[in-house]
Amino acid sequence: MKKTLISFLSIIFIATITLSCREKTAGEKVEDAVEDVGDAVEDGVEDVKDAVEDATDDN
Repeated sequence: MKKTLISFLSIIFIATITLSCREKTAGEKVEDAVEDVGDAVEDGVEDVKDAVEDATDDN
């Protein structure tokens, strides 16, 4: 029973490492790039919002 459990856990461990080390597909790369652009746009919008708030606070 113990050998079976250790063998089963070893197979799961190896499968997990193999799947996590695979290269990204083109779709995944595009998805990551789109998310990065979206994050950059959000940051830019926040910067503009802060600049407008600073400009209106001074008046």
